[in-house]
Amino acid sequence: MTETEVRNTEAEASAPQSVPNVLLSGIVGSTAYGLAREGSDVDRLGLFAAPTEELHGLRPPKESYVGTAPDITLHEAAKWCRLALSGNPTVLELVWLPEELYEVRTGSGEELIGIRTTFLGARRVRDAYLGYATQQFRRLEGRADGSFSADTRKRTAKHARHLKRLCHQGYELYRSGRLTIEVEDPEEFHRFGEQVAADPEVARPLLRSFEEAFDSTRSALPEQPDERAAESWLRGVRRRFYEVG
Repeated sequence: MTETEVRNTEAEASAPQSVPNVLLSGIVGSTAYGLAREGSDVDRLGLFAAPTEELHGLRPPKESYVGTAPDITLHEAAKWCRLALSGNPTVLELVWLPEELYEVRTGSGEELIGIRTTFLGARRVRDAYLGYATQQFRRLEGRADGSFSADTRKRTAKHARHLKRLCHQGYELYRSGRLTIEVEDPEEFHRFGEQVAADPEVARPLLRSFEEAFDSTRSALPEQPDERAAESWLRGVRRRFYEVG
């Protein structure tokens, strides 16, 4: 498969037109988790390679692009690698998607999927996933007894679902070295969201239980990710996209 081949030719329209060399992109978010309902947004995430020559100029190229209609975020390859090495849950899910959710999948994208486990380190995964879950909990704190507006209640339920998902996915990744994107029982997550919307304190025991689970479990992951694999992949990308002017 060449750099310009894609799994779905229509997918090129999903990326902002000014972004060259999309290497990998797919549908993420609630659709990928199995949590989408009628009216849910369809989110896309991907990465691209800046032309290597542009990296040597006075002003470096833009590292991220965000588009709407459709909603899509694209990170430059180096930035994506840095985020993934930090354990960032949002970017990591891109290389663990089910086959049918990829829209652009080039040779370099295949290579990246092939080295996905090398981006993982036990402490970074624990800190990132629990950290994101804790951020979601902080958003829930102080939201009284469910008597707030319908819009706030809806956001609260959404934050609660993401808190629960991050805990489950992060612990699976920490314990087994694998990441399952689609949740096992979507309705359970929606019920949990509604319970937390009525009483945000319902979320506290869940977060505490996963903190204890992480602390008492021996991880299948190495302590630190293997940055050499990311470096080698990125240098290969730079060679492929270098053009002599």
